[in-house]
Amino acid sequence: MNKKIDITKLLYEICEDDQVFEEGIDLIESGLLDSYAFIELFSKLEDYGIILYPTRIDRNKLRTVKGIEELIADAK
Repeated sequence: MNKKIDITKLLYEICEDDQVFEEGIDLIESGLLDSYAFIELFSKLEDYGIILYPTRIDRNKLRTVKGIEELIADAK
């Protein structure tokens, strides 16, 4: 699938918190991305044909929307 993914909107669907729209927010430190949310994020990304292997990525890249976007760009 080659749909354009809006990571911020996707995170909002998962976290149901407006904080995801704050530029540069640390998603892990803020508690928005907990272990359940990680699973849901990876699952939703798979729906777009993007497979990320949690054990093979730098967890720090998951701290921000920009970092997640970079992971996705690298995965394509």
